[in-house]
Amino acid sequence: CWALPTALLCAYGFFCGVRPSEPFLTRYLLGPHKNLSETQVFNEIYPVWTYSYLALLFPVFLATDYLRYKPVVLLQGLSLIITWFMLLYAQGLRAIQFLEFFYGMGTATDVAYYSYIYSVVDVNLYQKVTSYCRSATLVGYTVGSVSGQVLVSVAGWSLFSLNVISLTSVSIAFGTAWFLPMPQKSLFFHHVSSQQLSWEMKVMDCKNGSAVQDHPNVQRAPSWEDETKVPLNGEGHSAEKQSVRERKVDIVKVLKDLWRDLLQCYSSQTMLCWSVWWALSTCGYFQVINYAQGLWEMVLPSHSTEIYNGAVEAASTLLGAVAVFVVGHIKTSWAMWGEVALALFSFLIAAAVYIMDTVCNIWVCYASYVVFRIIYMLLITIATFQIATNLSVERYALVFGVNTFIALALQTLLTLIVVDARGLGLDIFTQFMIYASYFAAISLVFLGSGIYSIMRAYRRQEQTQSRS
Repeated sequence: CWALPTALLCAYGFFCGVRPSEPFLTRYLLGPHKNLSETQVFNEIYPVWTYSYLALLFPVFLATDYLRYKPVVLLQGLSLIITWFMLLYAQGLRAIQFLEFFYGMGTATDVAYYSYIYSVVDVNLYQKVTSYCRSATLVGYTVGSVSGQVLVSVAGWSLFSLNVISLTSVSIAFGTAWFLPMPQKSLFFHHVSSQQLSWEMKVMDCKNGSAVQDHPNVQRAPSWEDETKVPLNGEGHSAEKQSVRERKVDIVKVLKDLWRDLLQCYSSQTMLCWSVWWALSTCGYFQVINYAQGLWEMVLPSHSTEIYNGAVEAASTLLGAVAVFVVGHIKTSWAMWGEVALALFSFLIAAAVYIMDTVCNIWVCYASYVVFRIIYMLLITIATFQIATNLSVERYALVFGVNTFIALALQTLLTLIVVDARGLGLDIFTQFMIYASYFAAISLVFLGSGIYSIMRAYRRQEQTQSRS
């Protein structure tokens, strides 16, 4: 049955997302609770998240599959609990930097949440359960942002109280994760081959005490339900032990297979094009959303007026979701016009970031941020469609992981040069000017590539017509 693990995972994702204090994090760190300076927050604390995320992503990606998801889901919940506990009670620069490391761990382990469900449901249910899990996090994030804004603006709650709610919510999520069934297989390290799918042994159903005989012609993979079944005789036990021996993990072989699959995936020009855009744009996206609160704080200091960060985050998330839904029903030839579309929308993103940076009006900043997030969410959805169209689940997970890793590597380099106090340590306005220029450069690259691809396609068409 797929309903129970799906419901539990959705509940986990929802409560992980309900963090009403997150849109007000910068205000909280700069306020009397932590009393940190702008330079400390922007140039010494926030970069730690980027570095830890990059350092943990690849080992977490492998550990997630090797440990079969659930332990890493629990690790994510624990990391978030530590993060918000320290946010409440930790003091000083070093302590908050250590907090950012745990937040980076919580972000890196997000891969376990999105990949767990594929190990406990049938392939024909992948699309349905994926939509459920993503919707749960979206709803949770929206509820958290809206409730945070209402509690601050209407009820007059302190930011400390919002962090208490966030800690309570992630603690509930952690408790929920313990009830997730332990998967018996995974995409890479515990992949079950077709020869190993046939189990011909009597089992005792411990729920009702009745004996069950698997049909000899039916092949099935061991699922989480098999935890409640035990063999009736020694033959079954030895057969199970033999199956376990056959499925012993050869890590070197798995890594070689992953490398071979990776080279084959990126040999496609279309795949390479969308993956390059994915990595480049995600790098810039992470930078903008990480430091947007800092920009807003400089445009309109929160200690002197009311701010609406939570409402803006909720609005951008919901409108982005609507855009994603609409683009799923648009029929167009992305193979021909995809690069030009990427160039056009990347230019609009650059314009939004530029306006956010140069027009010192908080409402213009908010509106530009909403436009920025909507366009990115729309394009990343199209990129996901294009990449996933001809890939198996295993290869899609691999490409997604590699693209994210490259994006984080670029972001780390950008952070080290532009943001970090050990680099240039630029002020927030100069940083956003660089981010706008970054997206403009992406636009120019894909515009040139798109024009070249269209000209080459028309030239081929003309040659074909002249031959005929």
